[in-house]
Amino acid sequence: MTARTPGGIEVIAPNFKRRLSGVTATVVRLVPLQAREIGIVATGPVIPPHVPQIPLSHLLTLPRRGPAPGGWRVWHARRNVEMIGGLALRYLLGKRLKLLFTSASQRAQTGLTRWLIRRMDAVVATSDKTAAYLEVPARVIMHGIDTEGFSPSPDRAGLRDALGLPAQGAILGCYGRLRPSKGTDLYVEAMIEVLRAHPQATALVMGRAVEKFQDFEAELRKTVAQAGMQDRIRFLPEVPTQDMADWYRVLDLYVAPQRWEGFGLTPIEAMACGVPVIATRVGAFDALVSDGETGRLVDPGDAAALAGATAEALADPARLSAWSAAARRRATDSFSIEGEAAALVTLYRELLA
Repeated sequence: MTARTPGGIEVIAPNFKRRLSGVTATVVRLVPLQAREIGIVATGPVIPPHVPQIPLSHLLTLPRRGPAPGGWRVWHARRNVEMIGGLALRYLLGKRLKLLFTSASQRAQTGLTRWLIRRMDAVVATSDKTAAYLEVPARVIMHGIDTEGFSPSPDRAGLRDALGLPAQGAILGCYGRLRPSKGTDLYVEAMIEVLRAHPQATALVMGRAVEKFQDFEAELRKTVAQAGMQDRIRFLPEVPTQDMADWYRVLDLYVAPQRWEGFGLTPIEAMACGVPVIATRVGAFDALVSDGETGRLVDPGDAAALAGATAEALADPARLSAWSAAARRRATDSFSIEGEAAALVTLYRELLA
Protein backbone atom coordinates (compact mmCIF):
# COMPACT_ATOMS: atom_id res chain seq x y z
CA MET A 1 0.00 0.00 0.00
CA THR A 2 1.18 3.49 -0.86
CA ALA A 3 0.47 6.02 1.89
CA ARG A 4 1.25 9.62 2.78
CA THR A 5 2.10 11.20 6.10
CA PRO A 6 -1.26 12.31 7.55
CA GLY A 7 0.01 15.81 8.27
CA GLY A 8 0.75 16.34 4.57
CA ILE A 9 -2.69 15.34 3.29
CA GLU A 10 -4.53 18.21 1.64
CA VAL A 11 -7.19 16.27 -0.29
CA ILE A 12 -8.96 12.96 0.40
CA ALA A 13 -10.74 11.08 -2.41
CA PRO A 14 -12.95 8.38 -0.84
CA ASN A 15 -14.08 5.32 -2.77
CA PHE A 16 -16.42 3.36 -0.52
CA LYS A 17 -17.54 0.76 -3.08
CA ARG A 18 -15.96 -2.69 -3.24
CA ARG A 19 -16.95 -3.54 -6.81
CA LEU A 20 -15.26 -2.05 -9.83
CA SER A 21 -17.28 0.88 -11.13
CA GLY A 22 -16.85 4.02 -13.19
CA VAL A 23 -16.31 6.05 -10.02
CA THR A 24 -13.64 3.61 -8.83
CA ALA A 25 -11.89 3.85 -12.19
CA THR A 26 -12.00 7.65 -12.02
CA VAL A 27 -10.36 7.74 -8.57
CA VAL A 28 -7.71 5.21 -9.59
CA ARG A 29 -6.84 7.16 -12.75
CA LEU A 30 -6.81 10.63 -11.25
CA VAL A 31 -5.22 10.39 -7.82
CA PRO A 32 -1.71 9.28 -8.93
CA LEU A 33 -1.60 12.18 -11.40
CA GLN A 34 -2.93 14.72 -8.92
CA ALA A 35 -0.47 13.54 -6.28
CA ARG A 36 2.31 15.08 -8.36
CA GLU A 37 0.81 18.52 -7.72
CA ILE A 38 -0.97 18.33 -4.37
CA GLY A 39 -1.08 16.16 -1.24
CA ILE A 40 -3.95 13.88 -2.21
CA VAL A 41 -4.77 10.34 -1.09
CA ALA A 42 -7.56 7.92 -1.81
CA THR A 43 -9.23 5.83 0.86
CA GLY A 44 -11.53 2.83 0.63
CA PRO A 45 -11.70 -0.95 0.79
CA VAL A 46 -10.27 -1.76 -2.67
CA ILE A 47 -7.72 0.84 -3.75
CA PRO A 48 -4.92 -0.62 -5.94
CA PRO A 49 -1.44 -0.52 -4.39
CA HIS A 50 -0.03 2.04 -6.86
CA VAL A 51 -2.54 4.71 -5.78
CA PRO A 52 -1.49 7.04 -2.91
CA GLN A 53 -3.84 6.10 -0.08
CA ILE A 54 -4.57 5.76 3.61
CA PRO A 55 -6.69 3.05 5.29
CA LEU A 56 -10.26 3.96 6.15
CA SER A 57 -9.44 3.50 9.83
CA HIS A 58 -6.91 6.34 9.63
CA LEU A 59 -9.70 8.82 8.99
CA LEU A 60 -10.64 8.60 12.67
CA THR A 61 -7.15 9.52 13.86
CA LEU A 62 -6.35 12.04 11.14
CA PRO A 63 -5.40 15.39 12.72
CA ARG A 64 -8.38 17.70 12.76
CA ARG A 65 -6.49 20.45 10.97
CA GLY A 66 -4.79 20.02 7.61
CA PRO A 67 -1.53 21.56 6.41
CA ALA A 68 -3.14 24.31 4.31
CA PRO A 69 -3.62 27.85 5.62
CA GLY A 70 -6.72 27.81 7.79
CA GLY A 71 -6.20 24.11 8.48
CA TRP A 72 -8.56 22.92 5.73
CA ARG A 73 -8.54 19.70 3.78
CA VAL A 74 -10.78 18.86 0.82
CA TRP A 75 -13.05 15.79 0.96
CA HIS A 76 -13.92 14.92 -2.67
CA ALA A 77 -17.02 12.69 -2.69
CA ARG A 78 -18.57 11.11 -5.76
CA ARG A 79 -21.43 9.12 -4.15
CA ASN A 80 -24.12 9.81 -1.54
CA VAL A 81 -22.47 7.56 1.02
CA GLU A 82 -19.22 9.49 0.61
CA MET A 83 -21.00 12.83 1.09
CA ILE A 84 -22.49 11.38 4.28
CA GLY A 85 -19.00 10.27 5.35
CA GLY A 86 -17.62 13.76 4.82
CA LEU A 87 -20.44 15.37 6.81
CA ALA A 88 -19.88 12.90 9.66
CA LEU A 89 -16.15 13.62 9.75
CA ARG A 90 -16.75 17.36 9.76
CA TYR A 91 -19.65 17.66 12.19
CA LEU A 92 -19.27 14.62 14.44
CA LEU A 93 -15.48 14.34 14.63
CA GLY A 94 -14.60 17.97 14.09
CA LYS A 95 -12.35 17.45 11.07
CA ARG A 96 -11.71 20.71 9.23
CA LEU A 97 -12.98 19.66 5.79
CA LYS A 98 -14.19 21.50 2.73
CA LEU A 99 -16.75 19.20 1.09
CA LEU A 100 -16.73 18.74 -2.70
CA PHE A 101 -19.09 16.54 -4.70
CA THR A 102 -18.86 15.44 -8.33
CA SER A 103 -22.20 14.66 -9.99
CA ALA A 104 -22.46 12.63 -13.20
CA SER A 105 -26.20 11.96 -13.00
CA GLN A 106 -28.56 13.19 -15.70
CA ARG A 107 -31.87 12.76 -13.95
CA ALA A 108 -33.68 14.36 -11.06
CA GLN A 109 -31.98 13.52 -7.77
CA THR A 110 -33.74 11.99 -4.80
CA GLY A 111 -34.62 14.17 -1.86
CA LEU A 112 -31.68 12.75 0.11
CA THR A 113 -29.23 13.52 -2.67
CA ARG A 114 -30.51 17.08 -3.01
CA TRP A 115 -30.24 17.57 0.74
CA LEU A 116 -26.66 16.30 0.76
CA ILE A 117 -25.61 18.40 -2.24
CA ARG A 118 -26.91 21.57 -0.59
CA ARG A 119 -24.45 20.94 2.24
CA MET A 120 -21.40 20.75 -0.01
CA ASP A 121 -18.96 23.66 -0.27
CA ALA A 122 -18.59 23.14 -4.02
CA VAL A 123 -20.05 20.90 -6.73
CA VAL A 124 -18.57 19.63 -10.00
CA ALA A 125 -20.73 18.45 -12.90
CA THR A 126 -19.23 16.19 -15.54
CA SER A 127 -21.19 17.85 -18.37
CA ASP A 128 -23.50 20.77 -19.08
CA LYS A 129 -26.43 18.33 -19.15
CA THR A 130 -25.56 17.13 -15.65
CA ALA A 131 -25.25 20.70 -14.39
CA ALA A 132 -28.77 21.43 -15.65
CA TYR A 133 -30.20 18.84 -13.22
CA LEU A 134 -28.55 20.42 -10.18
CA GLU A 135 -30.23 22.96 -7.93
CA VAL A 136 -26.92 24.59 -6.96
CA PRO A 137 -24.16 26.22 -9.02
CA ALA A 138 -21.63 23.74 -10.39
CA ARG A 139 -18.34 23.88 -12.22
CA VAL A 140 -18.29 21.69 -15.34
CA ILE A 141 -15.17 19.52 -15.53
CA MET A 142 -15.46 16.73 -18.07
CA HIS A 143 -13.74 13.39 -17.64
CA GLY A 144 -10.52 12.62 -19.46
CA ILE A 145 -8.52 9.51 -20.24
CA ASP A 146 -4.89 8.47 -20.63
CA THR A 147 -4.43 9.37 -24.30
CA GLU A 148 -0.99 7.78 -24.36
CA GLY A 149 -2.20 4.46 -22.98
CA PHE A 150 -5.20 4.62 -25.30
CA SER A 151 -3.63 5.20 -28.72
CA PRO A 152 -3.73 3.63 -32.19
CA SER A 153 -1.76 0.46 -32.92
CA PRO A 154 1.04 0.55 -35.51
CA ASP A 155 0.21 -3.07 -36.40
CA ARG A 156 -3.53 -3.72 -36.33
CA ALA A 157 -3.19 -6.89 -38.41
CA GLY A 158 -0.68 -8.35 -35.97
CA LEU A 159 -2.85 -7.35 -33.02
CA ARG A 160 -5.91 -8.99 -34.57
CA ASP A 161 -3.93 -12.20 -34.94
CA ALA A 162 -2.63 -12.01 -31.36
CA LEU A 163 -6.18 -11.61 -30.03
CA GLY A 164 -7.56 -14.44 -32.15
CA LEU A 165 -9.69 -12.22 -34.37
CA PRO A 166 -10.34 -12.58 -38.12
CA ALA A 167 -7.73 -11.11 -40.44
CA GLN A 168 -10.35 -9.93 -42.94
CA GLY A 169 -13.48 -7.85 -42.61
CA ALA A 170 -14.55 -5.00 -40.35
CA ILE A 171 -14.60 -5.49 -36.59
CA LEU A 172 -17.23 -3.69 -34.52
CA GLY A 173 -17.29 -3.47 -30.75
CA CYS A 174 -19.48 -2.64 -27.77
CA TYR A 175 -17.86 -2.81 -24.31
CA GLY A 176 -19.24 -2.44 -20.81
CA ARG A 177 -21.69 -4.01 -18.38
CA LEU A 178 -24.42 -6.15 -19.94
CA ARG A 179 -27.72 -4.63 -18.87
CA PRO A 180 -30.74 -2.97 -20.52
CA SER A 181 -29.64 0.58 -19.64
CA LYS A 182 -26.43 -0.02 -21.59
CA GLY A 183 -28.45 -0.99 -24.67
CA THR A 184 -26.59 -4.24 -25.29
CA ASP A 185 -29.76 -5.78 -26.70
CA LEU A 186 -30.08 -2.90 -29.16
CA TYR A 187 -26.49 -3.45 -30.24
CA VAL A 188 -27.08 -7.18 -30.81
CA GLU A 189 -30.26 -6.47 -32.80
CA ALA A 190 -28.48 -3.88 -34.93
CA MET A 191 -25.42 -6.07 -35.51
CA ILE A 192 -27.50 -8.99 -36.71
CA GLU A 193 -28.82 -6.72 -39.47
CA VAL A 194 -25.42 -5.16 -40.29
CA LEU A 195 -23.55 -8.46 -40.37
CA ARG A 196 -26.05 -9.98 -42.78
CA ALA A 197 -25.12 -7.22 -45.25
CA HIS A 198 -21.37 -7.53 -44.49
CA PRO A 199 -20.51 -11.25 -44.58
CA GLN A 200 -16.89 -10.77 -43.45
CA ALA A 201 -17.62 -8.42 -40.54
CA THR A 202 -17.42 -9.45 -36.88
CA ALA A 203 -19.09 -7.85 -33.86
CA LEU A 204 -17.66 -8.08 -30.33
CA VAL A 205 -19.59 -7.81 -27.08
CA MET A 206 -17.33 -7.47 -24.06
CA GLY A 207 -18.50 -7.16 -20.49
CA ARG A 208 -20.05 -8.85 -17.50
CA ALA A 209 -23.62 -9.25 -16.37
CA VAL A 210 -24.09 -9.02 -12.62
CA GLU A 211 -26.37 -11.64 -11.09
CA LYS A 212 -29.66 -9.82 -11.63
CA PHE A 213 -28.89 -9.35 -15.35
CA GLN A 214 -27.70 -12.87 -16.12
CA ASP A 215 -31.09 -13.75 -17.64
CA PHE A 216 -30.70 -10.67 -19.83
CA GLU A 217 -27.33 -11.98 -21.05
CA ALA A 218 -28.81 -15.43 -21.65
CA GLU A 219 -31.52 -13.88 -23.84
CA LEU A 220 -28.88 -12.01 -25.84
CA ARG A 221 -26.98 -15.21 -26.50
CA LYS A 222 -30.22 -16.98 -27.45
CA THR A 223 -31.06 -14.20 -29.93
CA VAL A 224 -27.61 -14.51 -31.53
CA ALA A 225 -27.91 -18.29 -31.73
CA GLN A 226 -31.36 -18.10 -33.33
CA ALA A 227 -29.90 -15.77 -35.95
CA GLY A 228 -27.12 -18.32 -36.61
CA MET A 229 -24.41 -15.79 -35.76
CA GLN A 230 -22.63 -17.40 -32.81
CA ASP A 231 -19.31 -17.22 -34.66
CA ARG A 232 -19.74 -13.64 -35.82
CA ILE A 233 -21.20 -11.93 -32.76
CA ARG A 234 -18.73 -12.91 -30.09
CA PHE A 235 -19.32 -12.57 -26.36
CA LEU A 236 -16.05 -11.89 -24.55
CA PRO A 237 -15.34 -11.72 -20.80
CA GLU A 238 -14.11 -8.59 -19.08
CA VAL A 239 -10.38 -8.04 -19.33
CA PRO A 240 -8.08 -6.14 -16.94
CA THR A 241 -8.12 -2.38 -17.40
CA GLN A 242 -4.54 -2.35 -18.64
CA ASP A 243 -5.50 -4.66 -21.53
CA MET A 244 -8.54 -2.73 -22.74
CA ALA A 245 -6.71 -0.46 -25.19
CA ASP A 246 -5.78 -3.41 -27.42
CA TRP A 247 -9.45 -4.37 -27.76
CA TYR A 248 -10.26 -0.88 -29.01
CA ARG A 249 -7.25 -0.80 -31.35
CA VAL A 250 -8.49 -3.76 -33.39
CA LEU A 251 -11.86 -2.11 -34.10
CA ASP A 252 -12.99 -0.35 -37.24
CA LEU A 253 -16.00 1.14 -35.47
CA TYR A 254 -17.18 1.38 -31.87
CA VAL A 255 -20.90 1.39 -31.03
CA ALA A 256 -22.23 2.97 -27.81
CA PRO A 257 -25.96 2.02 -27.77
CA GLN A 258 -26.89 3.20 -24.27
CA ARG A 259 -30.45 4.00 -23.32
CA TRP A 260 -29.13 5.97 -20.32
CA GLU A 261 -25.66 7.02 -19.21
CA GLY A 262 -24.22 9.36 -16.58
CA PHE A 263 -21.15 10.34 -18.58
CA GLY A 264 -19.65 7.39 -20.48
CA LEU A 265 -15.91 7.02 -21.09
CA THR A 266 -15.93 4.29 -23.72
CA PRO A 267 -16.45 6.63 -26.72
CA ILE A 268 -13.40 8.68 -25.67
CA GLU A 269 -11.31 5.56 -25.16
CA ALA A 270 -12.27 4.34 -28.62
CA MET A 271 -11.60 7.71 -30.26
CA ALA A 272 -8.19 7.97 -28.58
CA CYS A 273 -7.35 4.66 -30.27
CA GLY A 274 -8.35 6.14 -33.63
CA VAL A 275 -11.74 4.41 -33.74
CA PRO A 276 -14.85 6.31 -34.94
CA VAL A 277 -17.98 5.99 -32.79
CA ILE A 278 -21.67 5.46 -33.41
CA ALA A 279 -23.38 6.62 -30.21
CA THR A 280 -26.79 7.48 -28.84
CA ARG A 281 -27.62 10.96 -27.61
CA VAL A 282 -27.37 10.19 -23.90
CA GLY A 283 -24.95 11.08 -21.13
CA ALA A 284 -22.19 13.31 -22.43
CA PHE A 285 -22.01 11.50 -25.78
CA ASP A 286 -23.19 14.47 -27.83
CA ALA A 287 -20.36 16.51 -26.28
CA LEU A 288 -17.81 13.74 -26.94
CA VAL A 289 -18.69 12.57 -30.46
CA SER A 290 -18.75 15.19 -33.21
CA ASP A 291 -21.62 14.08 -35.44
CA GLY A 292 -20.37 13.67 -39.01
CA GLU A 293 -16.75 14.30 -38.01
CA THR A 294 -15.72 11.57 -35.55
CA GLY A 295 -18.76 9.33 -36.01
CA ARG A 296 -22.54 9.57 -35.84
CA LEU A 297 -25.14 10.25 -33.15
CA VAL A 298 -28.59 8.62 -33.14
CA ASP A 299 -31.56 8.71 -30.81
CA PRO A 300 -31.53 6.24 -27.89
CA GLY A 301 -33.62 3.08 -28.03
CA ASP A 302 -33.57 2.86 -31.83
CA ALA A 303 -31.85 -0.32 -33.05
CA ALA A 304 -32.73 0.45 -36.67
CA ALA A 305 -30.98 3.83 -36.44
CA LEU A 306 -27.90 2.16 -34.93
CA ALA A 307 -27.86 -0.38 -37.75
CA GLY A 308 -28.35 2.28 -40.41
CA ALA A 309 -25.59 4.56 -39.11
CA THR A 310 -23.20 1.61 -38.77
CA ALA A 311 -23.94 0.29 -42.26
CA GLU A 312 -23.56 3.76 -43.75
CA ALA A 313 -20.15 4.17 -42.11
CA LEU A 314 -18.90 0.77 -43.28
CA ALA A 315 -20.03 1.53 -46.82
CA ASP A 316 -17.65 4.50 -47.11
CA PRO A 317 -14.07 3.44 -46.19
CA ALA A 318 -12.62 6.86 -47.11
CA ARG A 319 -14.96 8.65 -44.72
CA LEU A 320 -14.31 6.04 -42.04
CA SER A 321 -10.57 6.70 -42.39
CA ALA A 322 -11.10 10.46 -42.09
CA TRP A 323 -13.28 9.94 -39.01
CA SER A 324 -10.54 7.80 -37.49
CA ALA A 325 -7.93 10.55 -37.76
CA ALA A 326 -10.38 13.18 -36.49
CA ALA A 327 -11.39 10.97 -33.57
CA ARG A 328 -7.81 10.66 -32.36
CA ARG A 329 -7.28 14.43 -32.63
CA ARG A 330 -10.47 15.20 -30.72
CA ALA A 331 -9.61 12.83 -27.89
CA THR A 332 -6.08 14.17 -27.43
CA ASP A 333 -7.07 17.83 -27.82
CA SER A 334 -10.13 17.85 -25.55
CA PHE A 335 -10.27 14.80 -23.29
CA SER A 336 -6.88 14.09 -21.76
CA ILE A 337 -6.84 12.96 -18.15
CA GLU A 338 -4.10 15.50 -17.49
CA GLY A 339 -6.59 18.26 -18.29
CA GLU A 340 -9.19 16.82 -15.94
CA ALA A 341 -6.63 16.36 -13.16
CA ALA A 342 -5.32 19.92 -13.54
CA ALA A 343 -8.82 21.45 -13.47
CA LEU A 344 -9.66 19.58 -10.26
CA VAL A 345 -6.37 20.55 -8.59
CA THR A 346 -7.14 24.18 -9.39
CA LEU A 347 -10.52 23.81 -7.66
CA TYR A 348 -8.91 22.05 -4.66
CA ARG A 349 -6.52 24.97 -4.22
CA GLU A 350 -9.37 27.44 -4.36
CA LEU A 351 -11.19 25.56 -1.61
CA LEU A 352 -8.06 25.23 0.51
CA ALA A 353 -7.42 28.97 0.24
